[in-house]
Amino acid sequence: MNSENIRDGNFWNPWRVGGWGIAGALLLLPAVAMRFTGEVQWTVSDFMIAAMMIAILGLGIELTVRATRNSNYRGGGGVALLTGFLVSWINGAVGIIGNESHPANLMFFVVIGIAIAGAFVARFKARGMAWAMGIAGLGQFAVPLIAIAIWSPPLTVELVKTLAFNAVFAGLWLLSAGLFRRAAERANP
Repeated sequence: MNSENIRDGNFWNPWRVGGWGIAGALLLLPAVAMRFTGEVQWTVSDFMIAAMMIAILGLGIELTVRATRNSNYRGGGGVALLTGFLVSWINGAVGIIGNESHPANLMFFVVIGIAIAGAFVARFKARGMAWAMGIAGLGQFAVPLIAIAIWSPPLTVELVKTLAFNAVFAGLWLLSAGLFRRAAERANP
């Protein structure tokens, strides 16, 4: 960052201030909740992990916005980053399959790893990003099916809810893939 950005007002962009303000507010929510209820019990390490995750999300969004003016690319990057964040957050907090200690939940981190590795292999080019996020979406969809094949749980309403909940995340990865594909098409008509 150079002094021109600060002088030109780019550093204090209202979107940037608002985004980082929301990030700070997210960290304050559990601290405030701990004052009013015993149900929220965060430790210092919980706050540190949350701050790190939110910072990675925020920096990823900053880099995506700076990388291009293509709104489809920005949207694809934003959806991918948010999806990875939410999958990690929910999975770490309560788990997507069963509770947070169920071994099947580790497979969701493999999906995020696929998205990250795919982005690097694609060199962050829109067409390759579309493929990477599409594969991540298919992986997200496959995780509970693999878990069912391995652990053979009984078919319950809870299992159906888990499959539907997971399908939302798979859909978000695929939405990101679609936005990246549109970005690639606009770049090379």
